[in-house]
Amino acid sequence: MAFPTAVNSQITDAVTQANVKVVGDAPAMALGNLFIATSQALANAAHNAAVSQQQACLTAWAATAQAVSTLYATGTEATLASWKALNSRD
Repeated sequence: MAFPTAVNSQITDAVTQANVKVVGDAPAMALGNLFIATSQALANAAHNAAVSQQQACLTAWAATAQAVSTLYATGTEATLASWKALNSRD
């Protein structure tokens, strides 16, 4: 019980208990905030990894399409000459 004052002792006790509850809840709230922040950071990292893989795949598709287009655009004699030049190095 609180020290005797001009204020009703029940009111003083109620305010004291409310303050104790707030102080007692602080560690749980802090850990809750930490867990939320950590889970958000991990979710962002996973999303960034998935987007990075998708962009790498698209880049590989674009390079393959460009290479195939280049092969179709050149004449067969130029392609054969390039192939012979690459294989004659052995």
